[in-house]
Amino acid sequence: MEKTDSAQTLMPKGVVDPAGAARRIRLATYPPSAALQPFVDYHWVVEWDLGGRPPETQRVLPYPNAHLVLDRGQTAIHGVVRGAFERKVEGAGKVLGVRFKPGGLRPFLPHPLSRLADRTMPVDEVLGVAGAEAELRVLGDERGRSDADMVTAADALLAVALPPVDERALLAQQAVEAAAAANGPVSVAALSAQLGIEERTLQRLFSNYVGVSPKWVIQRFRLQEATWRLGQAAAPDLAELAARLGFFDQAHFTRSFTQLVGKPPLEYWKSQQTA
Repeated sequence: MEKTDSAQTLMPKGVVDPAGAARRIRLATYPPSAALQPFVDYHWVVEWDLGGRPPETQRVLPYPNAHLVLDRGQTAIHGVVRGAFERKVEGAGKVLGVRFKPGGLRPFLPHPLSRLADRTMPVDEVLGVAGAEAELRVLGDERGRSDADMVTAADALLAVALPPVDERALLAQQAVEAAAAANGPVSVAALSAQLGIEERTLQRLFSNYVGVSPKWVIQRFRLQEATWRLGQAAAPDLAELAARLGFFDQAHFTRSFTQLVGKPPLEYWKSQQTA
């Protein structure tokens, strides 16, 4: 199956401890069907087995994407999480998620995405079936299913509820992609100028279709970029990194990074060298 062949198993930017997590957790991503591509980035499957070890907490720095998460007893639609997302991992399990493109969930809903920030909603409001039924169709019974079968079932669930393509959603996606680019804009004014969109119009677009402000998105991508660069650096220059990413000074960068990641930049860098 093509989706299975294109799976990727590397921990993406956003996982706070990618070096350690890769030893304990399997993450695979799969492209959506052609019909879903205007709305969905990819399907993701997370599987773990701690083998009797104590539970642990996995910390993730979310992107400006909503997700459909199919997890036994906890299935829901998740809006953008503005802080770090923490998930307790224990025992063994397998979860499938659908990562919507920025703006991709909005055409499924009758209200702005800002109402869903830091919140969840039942899947029946989007899929037309209850969470337990969606879990059974996608995850199968207690014996579980293969990744390929889970992805096919999730595609089918969403295809039934597919809305028309929304041009404003596509514009929101373009705006977020511009903010995400390496060495991308470090202010709303810079992003607005790059897109040729007035700042107030950009603010309204993000509130309606993305769920968070353009300022939040820009800073989140710059901090995501910081974790990646620190993970690759042989010896980090924090003052240069802070300036590159648009922070007022190194102290400002350190405060923002620590608040989100849970440890200062230098301590984080050291953890990735020894993991």
